[in-house]
Amino acid sequence: MISRVLISFFFALFILSVNAQTQTGKASYYADKFEGRQTANGEIYYHVKRTAAHQDLAFGTIVKVTNLENNKFVVVRINDRGPFADNRIIDLSKSSAKDLDFVQKGLAKVKIEKTQF
Repeated sequence: MISRVLISFFFALFILSVNAQTQTGKASYYADKFEGRQTANGEIYYHVKRTAAHQDLAFGTIVKVTNLENNKFVVVRINDRGPFADNRIIDLSKSSAKDLDFVQKGLAKVKIEKTQF
């Protein structure tokens, strides 16, 4: 009986940890006016880099971002805080938004997954 409880407990922990590694919501991208400005971790933002802003993930975290409308994905590194607009979970560099094919729309429904690179 105890072993079943322990197995169930560890299985539940595993499921919770997997779910904590993914997030679904809206993505936006940096406006041109941010080119050359300093990010929250001290780096300079450049459109061509595969970087992103997230409110909670640690700087340096690598995430896979998938556009749920077309299944295109990009891998980015968190180096800034934001986005600060309602209902958005990540703010991507412009080149990353181009890779996901949503620059014209401005927003995309995405899934972000922490990776183990």
